Amino acid sequence: MAPRGVATPNVRERLFTAAERVVGRDGPGALTSRAVTTEAGCAKGLLHTHFAGLDEFVAELCLDRLARTAAKARELSGLVGRNTVEENLGTVVFVMFDSGGPALASLAMVRPAAAQRFREALAAGAPGFTAIEGAVVRYLDEERELGRVPQRLHPHTAALAVVGAAHHLLMTAWPGSPDPRPRMERLVAELMKG
Repeated sequence: MAPRGVATPNVRERLFTAAERVVGRDGPGALTSRAVTTEAGCAKGLLHTHFAGLDEFVAELCLDRLARTAAKARELSGLVGRNTVEENLGTVVFVMFDSGGPALASLAMVRPAAAQRFREALAAGAPGFTAIEGAVVRYLDEERELGRVPQRLHPHTAALAVVGAAHHLLMTAWPGSPDPRPRMERLVAELMKG
């Protein structure tokens, strides 16, 4: 534990990672500011020093993790023509499932004030599922031009199916539920058949 008055490096990420561990291990009901700071090994009031409260913290955590996924999706353009299309799409989709994705989705659902802040941020332009979908569309367009996906594949429909299915699996999973990756792998494989 850092002594009082000593700066804690990378506070946001440290608290976010601790929250993911708490929720992943004990479920969304176990998330409290004290549980997060204890897990992070830092002062009890640190979360409230950096966030207006637990709801703001939860919203920011969800937004941060969604922004990471959107950034990963933007990297797809650099993978055009490399690896397999399925592997490349997996790098994006599985980012959503990492870092406690299903547990975080359920966390946002049980905290209405956090969910509202999250929706407001998305409406104001924070990167979200629409940004991810757009990046997948651009990627599939480029792969189709190279002949690596069937010409009859409609990139907008395929991107909606991939991102929508990932979102569905996130929102209907809970800590300890079956790993959603195999279902996503099967979906992507079927879509790539055209």
